[in-house]
Amino acid sequence: MKILKKVLTLALVAFVVMQFFRVEKNEAQGDYLEAFVAETNPPTEVMETLKTACLDCHSNNTRYPWYAEIAPISFWLDDHIRHGKGELNFSEWGSYAKGRKDHKMQEIIEQVENRWMPMTSYTKVHKDAILTEEQITSIVSWAGQYRALINLGDRPQ
Repeated sequence: MKILKKVLTLALVAFVVMQFFRVEKNEAQGDYLEAFVAETNPPTEVMETLKTACLDCHSNNTRYPWYAEIAPISFWLDDHIRHGKGELNFSEWGSYAKGRKDHKMQEIIEQVENRWMPMTSYTKVHKDAILTEEQITSIVSWAGQYRALINLGDRPQ
């Protein structure tokens, strides 16, 4: 029983100490999606879906839930956001080369069609991020149209 009490005390002390170490918030100022929206022109329903299901991890601005202030959850969320932005950052869209944009749109189609995105760990907490069939169809259609548009110049005449 003494060992259990010591372990629990040590765990409590570690938990309290962790609260003093904060992660940097992913919060952009201004229009952090300007280049992306201007170039890809997503329909309103697609943009709303992206805001709800994608942009928290794939942009320079995250809507943080209340529990994001509690370590170690804050560290876990920060890791997810960093990884998500490393794969695709809509806020950096303007800096992507044409081939990378095409590839990212193809990945969006694949990830959404296969229901790999948004991640289950995200949708368990954000029920509004669970995509309906209509939302999936809209995103896939929009991404496919954008890919066709940017690849139009690559086709032989």
